Amino acid sequence: MDIRPILSTLRRHKTAAALIVLEIALACAIVCNAVYLISQRLERMDRPTGVAEERLLRIQTVSPGKNRNDSARVQEDVQTLRGVPGVISAASASQIPLGGSSSNSGVRMSPDQKDNSFNASVYLGSEDLVETMGLRLIAGRDFLPGEYQNMETIEASFDEGRVAVAVVNRRFAERLFPGATPATALGKQFYSWGNAPITVIGVVEELLRPNDYGNGQYSMIFPVRPHWSWSNYLIATEPGRRAEVLKAAVAELQRVRPGRVVLKENTFAEIREEYYRQDRAMAWLLSGVILALLIVTALGIVGLASFWVQQRTKQIGVRRALGATRGQILRYFQTENFLLTTIGIALGMALAFAINLGLMKLYELPRLPGWYLPVGALCLWLLGQLAVYGPARRAAMVPPALATRSA
Repeated sequence: MDIRPILSTLRRHKTAAALIVLEIALACAIVCNAVYLISQRLERMDRPTGVAEERLLRIQTVSPGKNRNDSARVQEDVQTLRGVPGVISAASASQIPLGGSSSNSGVRMSPDQKDNSFNASVYLGSEDLVETMGLRLIAGRDFLPGEYQNMETIEASFDEGRVAVAVVNRRFAERLFPGATPATALGKQFYSWGNAPITVIGVVEELLRPNDYGNGQYSMIFPVRPHWSWSNYLIATEPGRRAEVLKAAVAELQRVRPGRVVLKENTFAEIREEYYRQDRAMAWLLSGVILALLIVTALGIVGLASFWVQQRTKQIGVRRALGATRGQILRYFQTENFLLTTIGIALGMALAFAINLGLMKLYELPRLPGWYLPVGALCLWLLGQLAVYGPARRAAMVPPALATRSA
């Protein structure tokens, strides 16, 4: 089709054409970045924690008064929980993945290293913590009974360092020992708490941080029994008995120590739901923005095309009288829309990258992948053709005799 008549017509309607081009450009830029932000949120929400979420329960308690829970009392609670029907294993822990609050420590390669190599999340826990959490060891072993210590012992000589061994996640091992495999990382040493070396005895596939503090998901487990005034008790249950076991476990803890305040009692599914609530809300909000923007763009195209059909009724009738078929009239308006959409998409791509650069600087987001733009362009081309089809079809259906009598 000769596009010169189309270009000539568009030059006579510069303002209307420019508005549609601008609308499509903004839609392209915003939709591409919004879809990318949604994908980032969904990818973040889909991150594996490393724990056996389908069987894990968490009870967080705090004791009344000024006395702290010493390690012995925490261990008594753990033994009580192990006796609850339906409990496979139980352990105390200083923190949990997706728990929000995070304890972290710097990691060094030598005791006299001035700056930390990186920062890692520190998990402290009692016996059976690795088993209770369902972590998958890909190299090495779990802690031995004689390697566990009470937190009181650590605090008595923290500067000297009393933690001798650690289990780390794969990312930790790969970052600290570049080129090492999980197996070759075993036996290597690093420094974190104090000036005594800590030996890697095990590597787990994954153990997510409690939150997104810092760069990278580096985690390490120390065989140290917590004694905080608040305590996290983790329970692995038999399938299908989580609600029953959770209720019975809370009752047992309150029976053993009356007056105990239970801060949280939830399944890991509920923990995940709470942690990602804002991400989920943001994804739905952006989805609503995308839908609204596409509807407005489509309505704009329909409105402009309908207006132009009304304005060009006589012109259409003349073309029909000269032998133009309905298909040719239909293709005329579709081609016109395709040209406007293409110009808008070209401007929108440049604007999309500009918006992405701003987001990269403000929120440290990754660069917008290049393939988002052709996919977005294809969607807008399709949207434009669908939106213009109705007005174009009405134009093609106008009888030549009626069109030529129009003013």
